[in-house]
Amino acid sequence: MRRLNAILTPMIMIFFVIHMIMGALVLAGMADGGSAGFLWVTRMLLVTACMHMVISVILTVQTVRAGIKSGVSYIRLNRLFWTRRISGFALILFLPLHAVFFHGNVRGSVYRLNLFDGVQLCVSLLMVVSLLVHLSCNIRPLRIALGIEDRRKICMDVLLVISVLLLLAGAAFVVYYIRWRTI
Repeated sequence: MRRLNAILTPMIMIFFVIHMIMGALVLAGMADGGSAGFLWVTRMLLVTACMHMVISVILTVQTVRAGIKSGVSYIRLNRLFWTRRISGFALILFLPLHAVFFHGNVRGSVYRLNLFDGVQLCVSLLMVVSLLVHLSCNIRPLRIALGIEDRRKICMDVLLVISVLLLLAGAAFVVYYIRWRTI
């Protein structure tokens, strides 16, 4: 199961980056929303992310049970383990909200989004922060699972690219919020 999770994770990252770029362009008013390509990428992201969530929950339960059964549980000492799980759980909460916020409807040939106010902005920015924490904590285990040797350079490059993209996503949410306020 760990190997499958290691294969799913880069797929999620690829779909996520494409979804984020397309979504940011839509939010900034530079592209049309509701396209078939955007919908396909979003569905693929959702399917792979759900598979990742199910596998991760199963592996977490197995790890906690093994620690309890052996009597040598380092739950309080393993901050990184719990940071990964808590950030993943936060994403489980924020992703459905994100889908609700940005699931619009088509009227004729016009794609209309739902209201986007301060609450939606805060939830969206918290999702971006949770995603950044989750990715930064899990890039090293992913590298190990995939057998990537040059760990320092790869980790730093991936984190830099993802951090810049997440900053742009946060900026797109803010721009979108400002655009909603001026309508």
